[in-house]
Amino acid sequence: MAVKLRLMRMGKKRSAYYRVVVIDGRAPRDGRYIDLVGRYDPNQDPSLIEIDNDKAIEWLKKGAQPTEAVSKLLEISGAMSRFKVASGKIHTVAAAPAAMPEEEPAVEAESAEPTEAEAEADADAPADAEAEPESAEEE
Repeated sequence: MAVKLRLMRMGKKRSAYYRVVVIDGRAPRDGRYIDLVGRYDPNQDPSLIEIDNDKAIEWLKKGAQPTEAVSKLLEISGAMSRFKVASGKIHTVAAAPAAMPEEEPAVEAESAEPTEAEAEADADAPADAEAEPESAEEE
């Protein structure tokens, strides 16, 4: 028996919403389903996507095949990437050590605060700098 994750159409004409269900592949589109995994409403702005990621991952581990539309919804909800990491299809890299980000702000803080000698030199420099160009222009 081929088990699939697919959309089940609900609602009125021209205002459909969908349930994401686990169903036998031979069953009709709106037939009896095995498990309800989530729902999708494209009529709302933005579209409503509610998926129980734990149930979806459990069914994917058991071998249920998602349709194209459901696989896109699972990618948006994050269930597909969690499944790929759990099954070993995607390898993750460990995060950088926490000490490195702490060192960078300390360096920035030191360069942002001038020392007393630098502050005195900066206070004297503008007066001298303004005096020299004026004398050069007069000559």
